[in-house]
Amino acid sequence: MSEDASAPMGEAPASSSNSSTSPAEAKAEISLPIPSADSSIQERADALFLNSEILAPMVRASTTPLRTLALSYGADLVYTEEIVDRSITTCNRVVNDKLGTIDYVRKTDGMSAKVLKRLESKGEIPVILRIAPNLEKGRLIYQIGTGEANLALPAALFVQRDVDGIDVNMGCPKKFSVSGGMGSALLSDLPRACDIIRTLRANLNVPVSAKIRLLSDDESSVDFIRSLIKAGANAVTIHAREVGDESQQPAKWDRLVNVVQAVKAAESVPIIINGDFFTRDDMVSMKQRTGADGVMLARPALYNVSLFKKPPATAARTEASYGYDSPLLENKTSVVQTYLEHCLTYAPNFKNVKYVVCEMMNNRRNPSNIVHNLPLKFSRGQTIKQVCNCRNMDEMCKLWDVNLSTSGAVAATVSADGTEQRYDDRYFLDPEALKRERRTSQQATAEERSELSVVDVSTGTTAPTSSCCKSVNASENADESLSLPEGTTTKRQRID
Repeated sequence: MSEDASAPMGEAPASSSNSSTSPAEAKAEISLPIPSADSSIQERADALFLNSEILAPMVRASTTPLRTLALSYGADLVYTEEIVDRSITTCNRVVNDKLGTIDYVRKTDGMSAKVLKRLESKGEIPVILRIAPNLEKGRLIYQIGTGEANLALPAALFVQRDVDGIDVNMGCPKKFSVSGGMGSALLSDLPRACDIIRTLRANLNVPVSAKIRLLSDDESSVDFIRSLIKAGANAVTIHAREVGDESQQPAKWDRLVNVVQAVKAAESVPIIINGDFFTRDDMVSMKQRTGADGVMLARPALYNVSLFKKPPATAARTEASYGYDSPLLENKTSVVQTYLEHCLTYAPNFKNVKYVVCEMMNNRRNPSNIVHNLPLKFSRGQTIKQVCNCRNMDEMCKLWDVNLSTSGAVAATVSADGTEQRYDDRYFLDPEALKRERRTSQQATAEERSELSVVDVSTGTTAPTSSCCKSVNASENADESLSLPEGTTTKRQRID
């Protein structure tokens, strides 16, 4: 591997040859005025988003294998999983000649001896982001988890040479994200949300977008979106659910129609819709109803990522139906097998592989009203329990009749992805027991905090531990936990 070789996917500044940009260096580059219209960047955004079918950002799932698989089936654009600003800025940019990828590898400075020993014993490399430029060039959006403009900017500056756009997550409702002022917390803080967009647009050479949820009413939703656009957003994706809506309940398509039509009547930037498009007929119908410019798939892609397969050009002149039994869809066994082949090529964290395969095999978070249309049939009757029992890629490939190619086996041993994301097989095997255990653990932790105090090093005084920020690893939503540097919390701190 060679560090920081230049392989730009976007138009990086001529001066961006450094392997990283520190927060202090990036802060010095910030210019605060609202950006003037930049037709070249907006034209690039239009080229990316107009008439697009997009793989959504999904924590633990939207890593290299699923992204490249989606592209192979016909996705026009793919998003990385959400990666927190301070996580990516703790990395080195490394060109991985073995895999033909660009890796953002966490620096080992500050890691505990225990973690270093584990990584060394397993031959793992702590890769936070792996990009396959030969397949993803021109089609990759980096989604950032951030709550402050001055933390977002250095992260975005660092990665912009290798991606085609930066998307700000403003929709995640999980506690680990909201407690850090990120995700859907931004929906209730419009000035801060706009400040992030404005700062990124003023300083980046790639398009900037945002992914949001519906607000409590249509007027508020439209006003929020138009404010983001005024701040400089080149595109906005709208998830047809509000904060608090369960994924098992149907997405609010009627509200989505109202909001998108109102925005499109006043604004010209691309608007992308997201929420329960489990068939190509749904994708086409909702795009027409709303007047949206593109569609994004999350859980439908996990159910069957071959949903991205497009009909032949001649089919446009027929009345062919592409519903739940669409002739375009690959059988689910074939999809899992092809996903595993991509995993052999790009060597992701094995726990992530198990997670994605298990998601492909269940309907735990799909709308209850359509689950009967989503069969879970596999050629040899494979079960989630069998997948969870697999301890490595060899066993997983044997379960699914996937041959371990020589190149794939070598790749997996050369650079195993060691991102620190919590995973437990009980997410799928016994989720209620896992929740009870975590609630008990959190209660115990809260009691301990109330009895302890810590020293404030800046003043020499003591303060209750409860005033300290909570670690991501303590989140009851660890199933969705983000890639953060070890020891980093989600509390946002301004850099003045």
